[in-house]
Amino acid sequence: MRQILKLSLRPLLLGVIALGLSLPLAVTAHAAEHSSKTTVQKKKSVATKSSAKKKSSTVNRKRSSASRVSRYGKRRAPQISVAERQRLIALANLPHRVGPTEIFQVPAAQSALFLESRAAVVMNAETGELLYSKNPDRTMPIASITKLMTAMVVLDARLPLDEMITISQEDVDTLRHTSSRLTVGTTLPRGDVMLLALMSSENRAAAALARTYPGGTPAAVAAMNRKARELGMSHATFMDGTGLHSENSASPTDLVRMVKAARAYPEIHAYSTTAEHTVYSRGRALAYHNTNALVKNDTWNIEVSKTGFINEAGKCLVMQARINATPVVIVLMDSAGRYTRIGDANRVKKWMESAFDIGSLGQTSNGG
Repeated sequence: MRQILKLSLRPLLLGVIALGLSLPLAVTAHAAEHSSKTTVQKKKSVATKSSAKKKSSTVNRKRSSASRVSRYGKRRAPQISVAERQRLIALANLPHRVGPTEIFQVPAAQSALFLESRAAVVMNAETGELLYSKNPDRTMPIASITKLMTAMVVLDARLPLDEMITISQEDVDTLRHTSSRLTVGTTLPRGDVMLLALMSSENRAAAALARTYPGGTPAAVAAMNRKARELGMSHATFMDGTGLHSENSASPTDLVRMVKAARAYPEIHAYSTTAEHTVYSRGRALAYHNTNALVKNDTWNIEVSKTGFINEAGKCLVMQARINATPVVIVLMDSAGRYTRIGDANRVKKWMESAFDIGSLGQTSNGG
């Protein structure tokens, strides 16, 4: 009987042992399968979220695009606030931006000159012959062209150019809040301050020149207006030394007179046509560049240069340059767009080089 039991129980014991040995493997396999399923589910979830984000981004882009383009494919004007719209309307209705356009061109020219600037004058600086004009007597804001007059009255006062000037809080622009790298406390020679004002149109530099004039800024502004009357600038008014004030104004014909007068100052000739200059303040090197890119152009021979811009004035540029060996004053006022005034200057140069026989300029004179 005992022998029979052993024989019958042996297969049962072997089965139990086999089951015990295989159980961990099954659990491990099940755990691996469960982990694999979890990983796949996580990947699917991440992919779903990523796809949802992409779809949302695409929808937002489409909505944004739809807000700029009409159903007929025409691009819509960007949305602007009521205040901004009123400001733009006020700028468009400024006195110098309305009224008929008056254009004159010298009959001797063999081709027509077309300029984009709202007002312009091209004149032979040697003879006073008017070659081209567009709204020449229209009084308009002149922005930083003002700095030429600031430099002239400072030089007239014979103030030493090597005298050290310190930028003060009074020189900070509180009218338009323009930025400057000349921090309060920066000390430079007056000559460097004038160079930065003319070359790179540095507002704090120009303000410091006027502030350190004998009698301060009020006396400097009075001298600027007095100088304008002496030069015959009948439409000119100056309110500050920087040009930030919109009431600093003159006509293009006035500015021709001012540029011709500025050419007589060696310092203005040198400073306004310097391409770049570095000054050192408190151990820092400050590199400045001319706001008129044409001074770096080898095809131009520029003797006086000044740019200007405020919203009321638009982009402005005045120069005296030699074209075909003829000294020419070019005044470009209220240009729209970043490059229009430079484009107009190049159009004047090309016109003069192609529309006149060399030597024909200056044979007649109408004053100026």
